[in-house]
Amino acid sequence: KTLTKAIQTSWMIIKIVLPIYILADILYFYNILSYISFIIKPVTSILSLPEETALAIISGIFLNLYAAIAFAAPIAMDNMQWSILAIFLGVCHSIVVESMVMKQLSIPIWYSYLLRFFGGLLIAYSATFLPPSFFGENSPMANFQKEEFDNIYDLLANSFYNGAILTVKIMILVSSLILIMDFIKSREFVQNSKKNVSKSFSIIAGLFLGITYGAGILIQEKNNINKKDLFFIGTFLMICHAVIEDPLLFVMFGADFTVIVVVRILWAIILSYIMSYVFFNFRGPIKGTPK
Repeated sequence: KTLTKAIQTSWMIIKIVLPIYILADILYFYNILSYISFIIKPVTSILSLPEETALAIISGIFLNLYAAIAFAAPIAMDNMQWSILAIFLGVCHSIVVESMVMKQLSIPIWYSYLLRFFGGLLIAYSATFLPPSFFGENSPMANFQKEEFDNIYDLLANSFYNGAILTVKIMILVSSLILIMDFIKSREFVQNSKKNVSKSFSIIAGLFLGITYGAGILIQEKNNINKKDLFFIGTFLMICHAVIEDPLLFVMFGADFTVIVVVRILWAIILSYIMSYVFFNFRGPIKGTPK
């Protein structure tokens, strides 16, 4: 089962990363990004990121992190910028799909969109105040340095080569993580905890295994769980989930794993308490949640 999942995921990665990586190089070559980066310029300015990250941010928000990585890979960024991008997209990625998952926990879609976008912006912005020394020494990826080419054919050949290398690295990383995560999911204590629908376990599961798995534990039993607890868990998981797989995709380029995880966990705790207090003391109960 794990092998089948790894193969399916690898094929998805090939279809997403390689074409987008080549497309990104073409866009850079013809300087097309200068005409569309204004769309997301406020975000890149606030987060002190290069304007070229516009497509990485847009694709990450509406598609997934693999597409974002493919667009961001050719951009020259230091460790701090890679970490900030990882924090923002770690919170604010695949919004459309994952908001539908949270809707099953009676979390309004509008709340999911606003929390993940503005929450991600706030959390990533807070990381810009950290000393650069927190992010370690810059170690640019030699294989993915932006190069100058005289013609499109040389560019395409180089782009295909670098894109293929990036694709293989992501496939190896993700397949290894799938093996580890499936092993953890198959353990008896995980299966028992899932059956008992523990609220704390659902947070831990979402933290390490992803938002879909963490929320999925509660969906079947949501009518038996206090609506405030559901809201708290949903808010926490939207801010902080998959803290192993997601950050490691960016660590390959120099992002600091510890900073990414610590910042997201701390803010997940803070925002979960704040939003729960505000939502239930000033706005009233969520429409559609169980009493």
